[in-house]
Amino acid sequence: MEITIKTLAAELNLSIATVSRALQDSHEVADKTKRRVLEMAGKLNYHPNPYASSLRKQKSKTIAVIIPEIANNFFSFALKGIQKVVEKEGYNFLVYLTEEDLEKEIAITKQLQSGRVDGIIIALSSQTDSVSHLWDLHNMKIPMVFFDRVCDQIDASKVYTNNFESAMNATSHLIENGCKKIGYFQLSNKLSLAERRMSGYKAALETHQIAFDEGLVLTCGTNVEENYQRIKGLISEKTLDGIFASVEALTITSYDVCKGLGLSIPRDMKIVSFSNLATAHLLSPPLTTINQPAFEMGMEAASLLFRNLTKYNAYPVVEKAEFKSVLMARESSVEVRPLP
Repeated sequence: MEITIKTLAAELNLSIATVSRALQDSHEVADKTKRRVLEMAGKLNYHPNPYASSLRKQKSKTIAVIIPEIANNFFSFALKGIQKVVEKEGYNFLVYLTEEDLEKEIAITKQLQSGRVDGIIIALSSQTDSVSHLWDLHNMKIPMVFFDRVCDQIDASKVYTNNFESAMNATSHLIENGCKKIGYFQLSNKLSLAERRMSGYKAALETHQIAFDEGLVLTCGTNVEENYQRIKGLISEKTLDGIFASVEALTITSYDVCKGLGLSIPRDMKIVSFSNLATAHLLSPPLTTINQPAFEMGMEAASLLFRNLTKYNAYPVVEKAEFKSVLMARESSVEVRPLP
């Protein structure tokens, strides 16, 4: 069996990054840990692979883009923005899908520790509540840029939208159009993005003197049928008159539930959603959306990554870019009255 750094890391219960730095006598690793690593390397007769080491020092001219899904229109548009910058720089990019699964995200990041890409652009999965796998990449000085679903714990470049203000405006829009019991639907309560959108929802309720009701908040999963039953149960139990879908994936399901319950949109139920759905205006009725500038965000994320690629050996270039989202009011939240 070939003994690799990964083998040593597993035997010592240490990260690959820590073992690598210990073997290089890095000042970032405690002497006690260095001794443990060297003793285990001797015991297992480990010899570094000079060819693999030289590969890591070379440029692969490839970057990785890690996203939760590709069916979501936001990520599709963002990928096009990333592609425009990457191709201009003469690079290639590999797309990895986590499918909203933390274990898949961890497996992907471990795979990328081998040095097969020069940098990483990542939007976290909705289930990411631990970021130790991302710290491993950061400690290995693999340049990373977070976009949309960012990681607050790691000091790296980030691209995001004004989630608090957008959610507050969307909720206020529903209230101003007559809603008093607004359900808030989300895929995650773990991400900082989710926290900011929830805070915006609460702030709008408070501004309009409507008490926050925890029972109106619904956290869904990735199973469409289960989401349908959860949404149906909440609407039936709480007699909602408004829905704020904080993610695009829950919008069509909300439409289907309303149709199944015989509820008319927007007369009985008004709906607003974060969505870059190109066909939003073709839905029946047309959907009110909070549009994020996905293409521009993708371009900016790629641009920030390339600035890191040129300077990361000296120090990380940490920049933050906030984009404004736009509320596009359509008939799902604004009842159009016929002319007399």
